[in-house]
Amino acid sequence: MLTGTEPHPHARAVLEPALPPAGRPSHAYLFHGPAGTGKRMVARAFAAELLVEGASDPEGARARVQRGAHPDLTWVVPSGAHELLVGDIDERVVAAATRTPFEARRRVFVLEGADTMVEAAANKMLKTLEEPGPHVHLVLLTDRPAEVRPTISSRCQAVRFDPLPAEEIARRLVAEGVQQERARGCARLALGDADRARALATGDGPKLRAAAERFAGAALSGELGERPWRALLSYAQRRGDAVVEQMEAQLADELEYLAKRDRKRRETEHAERSRRAHRRMKTEALDLSLQLVGLWFRDLAAVAWEAEEVVFNCDRAEELRSAASGRDAQALRAAVELVEDTRQRLALNVGEELALEALAYRLEGRRGGARPPAG
Repeated sequence: MLTGTEPHPHARAVLEPALPPAGRPSHAYLFHGPAGTGKRMVARAFAAELLVEGASDPEGARARVQRGAHPDLTWVVPSGAHELLVGDIDERVVAAATRTPFEARRRVFVLEGADTMVEAAANKMLKTLEEPGPHVHLVLLTDRPAEVRPTISSRCQAVRFDPLPAEEIARRLVAEGVQQERARGCARLALGDADRARALATGDGPKLRAAAERFAGAALSGELGERPWRALLSYAQRRGDAVVEQMEAQLADELEYLAKRDRKRRETEHAERSRRAHRRMKTEALDLSLQLVGLWFRDLAAVAWEAEEVVFNCDRAEELRSAASGRDAQALRAAVELVEDTRQRLALNVGEELALEALAYRLEGRRGGARPPAG
């Protein structure tokens, strides 16, 4: 069995029959699925099997692939802070794909972040995808298949990686030192995304969960004077600023080696890429915040319906019982729909603060609903 495909039957069904010597691998694959599901691990294992065919020392070749030291494996990571740029693929992929392998029968190119490929880079890739040499195999990775340009995805064989079970994600978090109950809660909240579970369980993750809970609680109690949405906006702003800081440091390193005539152009490009990266990260952070708010209301409805076994915030059971007491489950369910509506509006580039403030007051208008009296 190909290493890493154990929890992914679709990936196993597509890739294992393609393995040499009997199989005929496609020239291009698109590995897609939630972050943290093992796409990189499988890509490296698959690349190893393609490159060891005919090798005099197969185990040595596999070991070099695992170390990233095989000359016929090119692994590309976006250099532009969440963007795959022309410079990432022009020479290393497009030009290199026209050359014969160094020692293996094939050359394998793995590109992370296929959804972040800028238009110019995608245009560069088209000829390589349409008319690859017989020795060329490309593996593109993405957590967001819907955002991969159709001109790219349509030329690749899709390989699906399923969300990991919450139990498996929790086990991994515990092994990394996360307290067991928190690991269980974050694993369920992550909806199969192991990287998201880790982010929720560590660093600012617990504070973000608490801020989302306060936002929901303030709307339920009608205590919106402290503007609880600002904590969510502040979190998103910090996430965006962190990306820009990373890009600024990268630019400073690049400028040291650029000729003066090229610096102005690079600084102009940097300003535009920074703006896009900041916006992308801020939007993602706000979406995560609202998803947590929606899941909190969803869990409150489950508790009100006496179905605690299905709650996602399972490490916050007492708080959920207290907040759900006397509430109408149907009204809480309607609150989830209000949150989802706001998530969709944010995707349309509406004003974030206005959208969150409006959501808070719409939720307050419902107040989660008091449970109708018996009889």
